[in-house]
Amino acid sequence: MAETTSRPKAASDETPAPGGLSSDHLLAAYRWMVLARVIDERCLSLQRQGRIGFYAPLSGQEAAQVGAAFALRPEDWVFPAYRELAVALVRGVPVRLILDQLIGNSSDLTRGTQMPNHFAFRAQNFVSASSPIGTQITQAVGAAMAAQRRNDPIATIAFFGDGATSSNDFHAGMNFAGVFRAPTIFFCQNNEWAISLPREKQTMSRTLAQKAEAYGFPGIVVDGDDVNAVYHAVSDARRRAVSGEGPTLIEAQVYRFGPHSTSDDPRRYRTDAQVAAARERDPIQLLKAQLVSMRAFDDAADQQIWETARATLASALEEAEKTPPLDPRTLFDNVFAHPTPQLEAERAYQESFVTERKEGA
Repeated sequence: MAETTSRPKAASDETPAPGGLSSDHLLAAYRWMVLARVIDERCLSLQRQGRIGFYAPLSGQEAAQVGAAFALRPEDWVFPAYRELAVALVRGVPVRLILDQLIGNSSDLTRGTQMPNHFAFRAQNFVSASSPIGTQITQAVGAAMAAQRRNDPIATIAFFGDGATSSNDFHAGMNFAGVFRAPTIFFCQNNEWAISLPREKQTMSRTLAQKAEAYGFPGIVVDGDDVNAVYHAVSDARRRAVSGEGPTLIEAQVYRFGPHSTSDDPRRYRTDAQVAAARERDPIQLLKAQLVSMRAFDDAADQQIWETARATLASALEEAEKTPPLDPRTLFDNVFAHPTPQLEAERAYQESFVTERKEGA
């Protein structure tokens, strides 16, 4: 798979077949899911080696993310949580830019002002993630309301986990969206764990999707391991949004194979047997089986897809790690349009410190 700076042709770029995504679309989805898995597993390893500082894995959630991203248009706005790697890839973000941000080198578009895994890409309408739970939900609604007032026919989509449905921003965002019929898609990846808290201990609701009913718009549950089902759910939600019918809450039921983040040890709150059972429905293997049954590819083609993904990652990682680190003086850039006297004094102090270090080297 050649690295690209433009968004690949996805199912949203042409009218899909009435019965579902074509074999070509599904094969493209499979390639993105494999690439996301390869990057995900390597980044977990890179963090353990001390080569990046932090990472939030997505393994097990690839179909939900790729299916959702396929249903969007380039002009739509994405408000991620912190594990939407596959969404960024499908939107056309180069692997190299993702690694630049994770490493925090001088090519990092966020200039070192965001922690790893909290990337942002203006060219792809991919808003910066933030760690506080649920804040992206109200932001997505606000942006949607602004687009609505400008008669801009786009949708916004907020990605979040099951834990975020217990946050203040979730309820505030849902209420505003319902009242103002905002063109927002609320996409909850219910991976069954809010870090270590199981879903059944945070709400008595039968489903998370039914929470939308209180705010006056539809909520649906979808199999998040089925890329085709997710694509159709998000496609319909987008159609409703841009036609003025208002928001939709989608609960994609998935399972998080790995830890919540590299700061988490999931063995403390779940068993290996639970994870093994969930892996029986690995979304990548499910889609592979579907493609084989459709005679879309064989084992040799599958091996080539994995090898290409690994080569793409290896090349991008080599370049990212060769890129010089950020100049520490960029710490003071883009803080104020007109720096305060205190900031100028701090900049001067740091300048003298950096100069002394260089002269003493």
